[in-house]
Amino acid sequence: MTEQLNARDLFRAAYENRYTWDNNFPGYRADVTLKQGDEVYTGKIVINPDLSVEVTGIENEEVQQSIYNQLRDVVTHRKRSAFEEAHGKNSFSVGSTDETGAIEILVTGDAMGSNYKIRGKEICQVSRVMGRMAFTINTQESLPTPEGYLAKRYDAVFRNSQTGELLRELQFEDTYEKVGDYYVLTRQVVYAKENGQVITTEFNFSNVKLLEPVAV
Repeated sequence: MTEQLNARDLFRAAYENRYTWDNNFPGYRADVTLKQGDEVYTGKIVINPDLSVEVTGIENEEVQQSIYNQLRDVVTHRKRSAFEEAHGKNSFSVGSTDETGAIEILVTGDAMGSNYKIRGKEICQVSRVMGRMAFTINTQESLPTPEGYLAKRYDAVFRNSQTGELLRELQFEDTYEKVGDYYVLTRQVVYAKENGQVITTEFNFSNVKLLEPVAV
C-alpha cells in the first residue's frame, strides 16, 4: 500500500506542476499564419474564456479545421482540472526507472489505458491505447514558469495497438510568450514523418491580445 501511495503522490506532484490557465483566464484573440511547403494561409483565432475556439478568415476548410484542431489540443493541455476529478478513481503503482532517471507510473482504472513516466516533478512520457491506435508522447525539453512547466519540445509515435506497426511519427517545437498574466503559444512547428516523407507545418500566432472581461 505504501508503494501505491508513493506512486500516487509522485504522479500527483507532477500533474499539479503542469502550467494551466486559472479560472480568471479572459481568453485571447490573435492573427494566425499557417505555412506548409509553399502554401501560406492567414486568418484570425479566438480562444474564449470558456475555452471554446473560433477560427475565421480562412477559405480552405481543411486548413481551417487543422488550425482549429491544433488550438483544441492547446486548450486541452491548458485547461485546469483538479487531480481528484481527473484521476481520483485510478490506482497507481511504480514501475521501472529508466537510464535517464525517469520513473514509470502504471495506472489501473483509466478508460484510455494510460501509463506515464515522470522525471522530478514533470510528466515526461504519456502512453495510451485507444482502440486500434496506441501512441507514446515523450517530452524532450520544457519551459519552467513560476506557475508550472510547459512542454517545449516533444515527439509522438503512433502504432497499430494490435500489430505494433509504426503508423506515424510527429515532432513538435513550441514557443510561448507571456501576455499579461498568461503564457500563450505563439509558434508551433510540427514535423510529420509518414511513409518515409517529412512534412513541416508551421503555425504562427501574432498580435496576441487578451480579451476584455464582459461587464455584467
